[in-house]
Amino acid sequence: MSGCRSNDDLDGGVVAVGSANFAGSEEEVLAKWQREDSFGQQVKATADLPPFSFYDGPPFATGLPHFGHILAGTMKDVVTRFYVATGRSCERRFGWDCHGLPVEFEIDKVLGINSRDDVLEMGIDKYNAECRAIVMRYSDEWRTRVARFGRWVDFDNDYKTMDTSFMESVWSVFGRLWEGGHIYRGFKVMPYSMPCATPLSNFEANQAYKDTSDPAVVVSFPVVKNPPSGEDLEGASLLAWTTTPWTLPSNLALCVHPELEYVKVRDNKTEAVYIMMEARLSQVFKPSKKKGKKDDAPAYEILAKFPGSKVAGAQYEPLFDFFV
Repeated sequence: MSGCRSNDDLDGGVVAVGSANFAGSEEEVLAKWQREDSFGQQVKATADLPPFSFYDGPPFATGLPHFGHILAGTMKDVVTRFYVATGRSCERRFGWDCHGLPVEFEIDKVLGINSRDDVLEMGIDKYNAECRAIVMRYSDEWRTRVARFGRWVDFDNDYKTMDTSFMESVWSVFGRLWEGGHIYRGFKVMPYSMPCATPLSNFEANQAYKDTSDPAVVVSFPVVKNPPSGEDLEGASLLAWTTTPWTLPSNLALCVHPELEYVKVRDNKTEAVYIMMEARLSQVFKPSKKKGKKDDAPAYEILAKFPGSKVAGAQYEPLFDFFV
């Protein structure tokens, strides 16, 4: 970028330089903002303007900022700067989420706590005191890093969800909503931690998410009576795939899609005849994985094709006779 122009001095004129130094320019701007208290001056200058209400959803106080925090913080900074630049005042207080399992998880590791009973034995007041002691251990790092990516936000007048004043205000607002008939009682399916004896937020549940291999079986159900459509299915077996084999003893019915294509197919190896969805043939008749083994003979022969609606009403032999 030879011959480009850049500000040699933010308060001076424009001079030619050999190359742009974006990182250096950022540092200069940040230093100027800090030296002149630009954010504080802006807050004072706009104090009497019509307010723009902004509530900063707080991060957990037990970890360091990551890319997600920087991305969200940048968007918040853009929005609030826009409203201030267009004639509004905006209080921008940084917040800390001190509730929930992240704080407790950190303390549990330190104290060797494994269950709710351990907390009760220690005493809730003492346990809360231990949690409170570590809440702000990363506050200096947060202040430094948030300032580095250029966000204007008030750390000196921050709020913490563990503050009595904050909790009282939340309960006060909730009480007014309840009295106004805006809150209702209901039920919601929630992930639950057995050791902690408490529901988990979606965020907390996702922290422990992992893929597992479920038991899956393919079961055959011999057809004993043809369906009302007249399709000849007797002597064949319906195939069903399930990841919940423990429910098979209570099986009462099989389901087919009325519009999808099904096939009556003969297994050339066992001579057994099956009824299954055509799209699943490649999953049932898989090629051999043994090295050097290649069988040119077809694994199956399609005897008939029909939509699922032609299968409806067929009767099959149940796996167990509990409900016969």
